[in-house]
Amino acid sequence: MRSSSSARLFRSLKPLALMGLGLFLAGLLNLYWPVSQLTLAQSAQIEQIAEQVYQQIPGLPLENEYVNDQTGRVSANNTLVSRLIRYHIYAKSRPPNFRLDWKLTLADYLDVNERIEPETYPSGSALRKNPMEGDIAAIQHLTLAQRTAIVDLLAASFTPQTPPASASPSSEPSPAPAPAIPTPSPTPPSRFPRQPQPGDAQLLQP
Repeated sequence: MRSSSSARLFRSLKPLALMGLGLFLAGLLNLYWPVSQLTLAQSAQIEQIAEQVYQQIPGLPLENEYVNDQTGRVSANNTLVSRLIRYHIYAKSRPPNFRLDWKLTLADYLDVNERIEPETYPSGSALRKNPMEGDIAAIQHLTLAQRTAIVDLLAASFTPQTPPASASPSSEPSPAPAPAIPTPSPTPPSRFPRQPQPGDAQLLQP
């Protein structure tokens, strides 16, 4: 008697369990696809920004001769600048819109800040050869002007641009011009030095 009631209870709960499993799988799909699409969008944005940096700085080494471990082909889009961006954002979790943070990242490559770990370096496991040492050597051979240009371009590329405010036509009449204030006649120069006046210290502020 007790077994038959347990069987009926199991049969009644079975549809609910299947429904719960379906909802759980649907939730996983809803979570997975936006993340994958976001990752693809971020990767495309990084490659686009890296290409713009190369266009603005002639002579910057590409360092894109590394072979993909899965396809066996050269990853031409996997460049020095794209790996620099990924190291900055993903390996170090630094904000990409401040020049100081990009200077800290370049200081890592110059071996004067934090140590770069080969285990977490971008594309270290995706390429047949870890590009970390080559990237460090390439950045150390850059001139100060090139490194400064990289910092400026990357910080500007990740900073949202504020659109200029459009002048909307106004139906209100323009105010009448203020009456002209007569200019006082210049006083002759004094033979004694000028005494300090209130507010003169503010002129020294940058």
